[in-house]
Amino acid sequence: MSNKTSSADRIREKKKIFLAREQKIIDAALELFLKESIDRVTVSKIAAVAGIGKGTVYKHFLTKNEILARIMLDYERNITNVLAEGIVKAEGGDSGAAAKGYFQARLERPELDRLVQQLEVRLADASDIAEQLEELHATRRSNEESLSTLMTGLIGEGVLEDVPPHFHYLACWALAQGAVELCFNRSWNYRTDTKELMEFITNIGVTMGNRGQYHANARQSKSAKTPKPKK
Repeated sequence: MSNKTSSADRIREKKKIFLAREQKIIDAALELFLKESIDRVTVSKIAAVAGIGKGTVYKHFLTKNEILARIMLDYERNITNVLAEGIVKAEGGDSGAAAKGYFQARLERPELDRLVQQLEVRLADASDIAEQLEELHATRRSNEESLSTLMTGLIGEGVLEDVPPHFHYLACWALAQGAVELCFNRSWNYRTDTKELMEFITNIGVTMGNRGQYHANARQSKSAKTPKPKK
């Protein structure tokens, strides 16, 4: 019994070391990708920053693309976890929790969000990571189903505007997308209050689409355009 326990402990310890080293590789790669262009970062550079041998990196990731895919998946998994927590809170009465979590997850580090977007474009047709890309898309489809269910419920309760559910979560995506681009636009990124600006945009996103914001304005606009009958 003692030998079996000892053997199991050794296996667990080896796995723990393996996973810790793998995370060290990802952290080093991310640090480099945020500073340099994707093409200039090599596996050798990643190994040097991680403090391990190049050959050791290949024990974890067969190609550089696999490292890039892992960064994308980790980012998407974090958004998924934040959304899941927000959906639970929204179902409990805090209707804006999912939207708030989503904006905070994306806008907390705009530079990371932008990097992931660049990686997705770059790796769209990469055959060596087809499995990872399918996992990425499957995760997003699952998130979309959960959000659609949530939005349908909030529309039924009269919290959100009665429009197709995907209007709501795609509007959030568009606002977050624009906010990230704003951070890197040369005309506007000289400002020093970026953090406060992202918080302001998040607060707008939380209430965006609430009942009364769209249909009431549409009716007012239509009424303004309708010519008054002559007396």
